[in-house]
Amino acid sequence: QVQLVESGGGLVNTGGSLRVSCEVPGGGASAYGMGWFRQGPGKEREFVAAISWSGQYTYYANSVKGRFTISRDNAKSAMYLQMNNLQSEDTGVYYCAAGPTGGVEGVMTEVYEYNYWGLGTQVTVSS
Repeated sequence: QVQLVESGGGLVNTGGSLRVSCEVPGGGASAYGMGWFRQGPGKEREFVAAISWSGQYTYYANSVKGRFTISRDNAKSAMYLQMNNLQSEDTGVYYCAAGPTGGVEGVMTEVYEYNYWGLGTQVTVSS
């Protein structure tokens, strides 16, 4: 079982920035492709961004492209999501996810592709 722990959420004004982090306390993050999903009030969980196991490839939802940046540090077994120019529609619980890749470089954008999930961190954008 792989444990994922998110941190860094909070309350921010429209146009502001936040960075959320995901740590893998047991290490070994380099074995997994990883991603961020979010779930807004009354909405289904949706894909935000994904990163391949080496960090070479990234992919973003159209709604966050140009505003959010996903990155990872395998030496620290951690992944990050830098969020800039936050808007009210970005409000929600942000979840970290990890899935095995078998060593293949690639990104995963669907919930079912991920085996492991964190408990989430709340991001609230206030106008």
